[in-house]
Amino acid sequence: MGFPDGCDTDKLLEVALGLMFLTVHGDDAAPRVWKGLDWGILDLLYQRGWITDPRGKAKSVMLTEEGDKLAQRFFEKHFQRGD
Repeated sequence: MGFPDGCDTDKLLEVALGLMFLTVHGDDAAPRVWKGLDWGILDLLYQRGWITDPRGKAKSVMLTEEGDKLAQRFFEKHFQRGD
């Protein structure tokens, strides 16, 4: 995927990982998330070390230890109300 000129890919990846937090399933030692995002985004998340390799037939990927910690943090940062 080509991202639009001026796209803040850091913010895009934070939001993508934050949304993936909503689909966490599996056990705490090996949390999995649905990989229903654009392949370009999944590749960048993989390059950052936040998810396992998204290539393959599985409909989900595993979060890495760092990705697991960041997913909840990014979800709260971008989507939690400040009530």
